[in-house]
Order: sequence, then C-alpha cells, then structure tokens
Amino acid sequence: MALYAARVFVLGKVQDVSFRSFTKKNADLLGLNGFVKNTSDGRVEALIEGDKDQIETLIEAMRIGPDGASVRRVDIEWQPYSPVFNDFKVIY
Repeated sequence: MALYAARVFVLGKVQDVSFRSFTKKNADLLGLNGFVKNTSDGRVEALIEGDKDQIETLIEAMRIGPDGASVRRVDIEWQPYSPVFNDFKVIY
C-alpha cells in the first residue's frame, strides 16, 4: 500500500449542492482520512490522506460530484504522507 496525501481544489458549482457530504461519504467508504470544506472564493478544498489508489478513486468521484454539482476543474497537489487525521471530517 502506497500512502500519500493530496490537497484538492474543486472549481465550479460545488457549494450548496451537498458536495462536502458527498465527498465525506465516499472518503469514508474508501477508508480515507482528512477533511473537506468550502472556501471563501467558491471552491471546495479537501486534504485527503491514505492509499494512493483510493485517493485517486475519490478524486475521480469528485470530478463528477453529487446531483446538482457542475465541476469545471479539479486541481491536485500531491504531498508526502504525514498522518495528521484519523478520520474524515467536514469543516463548516
């Protein structure tokens, strides 16, 4: 298992469409840790820790998003794994 961390920014119609709860649900199913939150500029930001393949699976789901979302761009910054989280949280 290759452990990584990824900081992900999702741009588009991603706020007020349950994007954060969608991301948390999928992260929990994949056994990933980290957080997801809205940013003041209208994006969604996530920091995801865990197995690289599982992170990539979550990012692919985030490229689509929940019903009502319209994702225009996903920016990913891969980072060294340094476990900070022991679960996946939605930050409000």
